[in-house]
Amino acid sequence: MVADRDRKVIDVDFRHQHGDLTMTTANKITVMRILLVPFFITLTLYYVKGGNEIYRYLALGCFALAAVSDGIDGFIARRFNQRSELGSILDPLADKLLLVSGIILLSFRNQGQLPSLPLWLTITVISRDVILVLGLLIIHYLGSKVVVRPHFVGKIATVLQMSCVLWALLKLNLSWLFYIALGASITTGASGLIYIFDGLKQLSTNPASSPTQTPDSRTDIANAAAPDGSVATKKP
Repeated sequence: MVADRDRKVIDVDFRHQHGDLTMTTANKITVMRILLVPFFITLTLYYVKGGNEIYRYLALGCFALAAVSDGIDGFIARRFNQRSELGSILDPLADKLLLVSGIILLSFRNQGQLPSLPLWLTITVISRDVILVLGLLIIHYLGSKVVVRPHFVGKIATVLQMSCVLWALLKLNLSWLFYIALGASITTGASGLIYIFDGLKQLSTNPASSPTQTPDSRTDIANAAAPDGSVATKKP
């Protein structure tokens, strides 16, 4: 009895210090979005290969469900105070996997089954994401805490990218698809520049970005700071 009581006291104290360790509802929804990505890719490829409309409808449903759940998990995280460090990593990862896979799939000719997205949109999206990932890795490698600040332009880019994929899957007016893709490309490039400048600001505060001082350079600084023009001697 005493051991059980002590165990409960320890458990309560641990939870008080570290919080509830169970995965939040918002993170569970985000994980579900990630799991939908391979189903979306498979269904789209099956449709392109055979032309069975059932596969297109199912692929469209997977993409739409993942897109809608993106807003749902964000609302739950804000409304019920479920923001977490894991969520800040999983949420953009789920967006990237879904959008990049959809844009790459639809950038091919697809045997005439689906309209093709412009290659310049695909290149812009992939280039921005690769540059941002490399920047995050550099900041993390230098020992700084990575701080990602979502920007309004980036959110517009995400919405337009999703619109491009949905528009192509629905086989709607191709002339409108061009303008949506153009808007997506412009906002994607602009958001990439914004995030790059933000990352450079974070790197500028890191000591590793400052010039490395050698023993000789430190002696030169000491000589320059010596009063009355005297020369500071270098101690062995």
